[in-house]
Amino acid sequence: MPALSPTDHYGTITWLGRVEDREASLSSASLDRVFAAFAGVEGETHGGLTRPSCSRVASQYPRGTEIRNVRQFSVLSAEELRAIADAMKIDTLDPAMVGASIVIEGISDFTHIPPSSRLQAESGATLTVDMENRPCLLPAAVIDAALPGHGKRFKAAASGRRGVTAWVEREGWLAAGDRVRLHVPDQRPWQPD
Repeated sequence: MPALSPTDHYGTITWLGRVEDREASLSSASLDRVFAAFAGVEGETHGGLTRPSCSRVASQYPRGTEIRNVRQFSVLSAEELRAIADAMKIDTLDPAMVGASIVIEGISDFTHIPPSSRLQAESGATLTVDMENRPCLLPAAVIDAALPGHGKRFKAAASGRRGVTAWVEREGWLAAGDRVRLHVPDQRPWQPD
């Protein structure tokens, strides 16, 4: 019996990007299409099969410990980006400013899709969702460079709307305009004693 159930929830990729040098800037460069390889997208600073641990897993590992890279992609929702912009009192929030890899439109409550869900493109390329991507202060400098005084509003405005991190389960091409289908684990919610 399959452990993942295809849903009737589909989204459309509206934007793709790649952070080329995180040391220089968190900003993403916009792309029309990318090849999602097992190590992520070529030239992406968050790519690779492993990565140094960060604050997301500070309770498990000392910072800098080499771990499996389940943060190859930062996937955001177009609808949630609009909600973040509204909360920041700006017209739009360019996904490049927050280091996005992919923006998907059409899947509601996107940031809270279950961990281990799959986003499968028509090409067969499949991303596995690791977890919610918590907002941080890093985008503030990039936002302030374009919209002075607004960067400090990002973290609070993005709470519960920052999207998810994901890694490549099946290689393939992803392009703007592609449709993706959400598959969710066939598992009841955890109920500890």
